Amino acid sequence: MKRGMETLTDIQNEPDSRNLDIDRVGIKELKYPIRIRDKEYSEQSTVATFSMAVDLPGKYKGTHMSRFVEVLNSNGPVLDVHSIAQLPAEILERLDAQRAHVKLRFPFFLEKPAPVTEKVGMMDYEVIFDINGSRDERDFVVTVLVPVTTLCPCSKAISSRGAHNQRGVVKYSVRFAAEPVWIEDLIQLVESCASSKLYSLLKRPDEKHVTEEAYDNPVFVEDLVRNVAAASENQSDISWYRVEAENFESIHNHNAYAVIEKKAQP
Repeated sequence: MKRGMETLTDIQNEPDSRNLDIDRVGIKELKYPIRIRDKEYSEQSTVATFSMAVDLPGKYKGTHMSRFVEVLNSNGPVLDVHSIAQLPAEILERLDAQRAHVKLRFPFFLEKPAPVTEKVGMMDYEVIFDINGSRDERDFVVTVLVPVTTLCPCSKAISSRGAHNQRGVVKYSVRFAAEPVWIEDLIQLVESCASSKLYSLLKRPDEKHVTEEAYDNPVFVEDLVRNVAAASENQSDISWYRVEAENFESIHNHNAYAVIEKKAQP
C-alpha cells in the first residue's frame, strides 16, 4: 500500500455465515476495444461487450469486482483473440477461483459485393466468444449469427404465381478440433445452406438475381438446420456444433424455429 494511504477493510474476504456456494459472480455489459484477425485485412478493430465471472466458495462474502477490469487492462488498450483465450486463466489467478467464465459479443464486418453489379456494401454479423476455464482445462465456443433468406417449398409447390420468402437468422455455434476456423468461413458455410444470401447493397439486376436464386433454392427451416449440420459434419476441424434457425415469417403470425446439436461421442 502506498505511503499515506490508510488501511481499508476488505469486506469481500470476510466469512459468510450462510456458507452457500455461488456458481457465478462477476461483471456484465463492459465495453472494451478488441482486434480480431480476418482473412482479408489481417485484423479489424471492433468493440466487444464483456461478461466475466468466477465461482465463489460459500466461506467468502464476495468477490473483487475491480480485478476483472484489471485483468482486461493488464493486456493493454486493445485485446486480440489470443489474449482473449487466456483471460480465464488470468482471472483464476487474480481472484483465486476454481472456475472462470468469459463471454464477449461484438460486431464483425465483411465487405460483400452484390452478385451481378459487384457493388460493394458492408455487412455486419454478430459474433460471440464463450470461454470457460478451470485450473486444468479450457472450453472455447465460437458463435456467429448469420442473417439469411429462405423461400418456402410448400408455397412454391402450391402457388402458380410465386412463393413467399422471409428473412431469418441462423445462430451457429462450434467447437474446434485443433486450430480455430476463420469467422468468415463459418459465415460462408451458413450462407451457402440458405435459399439466398443477404446483401447490404443491391441494384435492380442484383435484386432480380437474388429473387430468382431464392426461388430456385427453396428451404424450410428444417432444411436449413439440416443443411448446416451436414456441412459441419464434413468439416474435420469442427468437433461440435449447434445450429439454431429462426425464420421471421412473412405470411404467418408466428416465427418458424428449428435446432440441431451434435451429440457427444459415446
